[in-house]
Amino acid sequence: MSDSNDCDAPTSVLHIPVTTIDNRKTTLGELGAKAYLVVNTASKCGFTPQYKGLETLWQDYRDKGLQVAGFPCNQFGAQEPDNEEQIAKFCELNFGVSFPLFAKVEVNGKTAHPLFQQLKSEAPGLLGSEGIKWNFTKFLVDGKGEVIKRYAPATAPADMAKDIEALLN
Repeated sequence: MSDSNDCDAPTSVLHIPVTTIDNRKTTLGELGAKAYLVVNTASKCGFTPQYKGLETLWQDYRDKGLQVAGFPCNQFGAQEPDNEEQIAKFCELNFGVSFPLFAKVEVNGKTAHPLFQQLKSEAPGLLGSEGIKWNFTKFLVDGKGEVIKRYAPATAPADMAKDIEALLN
């Protein structure tokens, strides 16, 4: 018989089902990392050049245990109107993205993906707000699934390196 508290415990963000950009079901935990950087992305946003910085972080730290996970979202200014195949091609051709990308999701509202519901709950934004304000909001998660920090869209990927290194050591 299982412990009755199991039903009440929140699911680790590492165990929430997600779909890859090429339509495979998985979880972040299956990527097997010491640190995860989860980002809601968009291809037609002023912050879109951050793809390059995210790729640099991934190239610099993946062998030490970092996984970067990009989740396209069209909720902010309709800046991600394309389908998954078009998004993947755009990211690879324009920014050399090779880190994992996932199927388009919503991050706010009643239809927000459960992963982002959990991330927002565990790492609220400014003044305790759970809502994501724009594309390229970033969440740093440790290898056990604990949400360590939330970063604003304007935070450059390079500015997160020190926090990432702390989780990889």
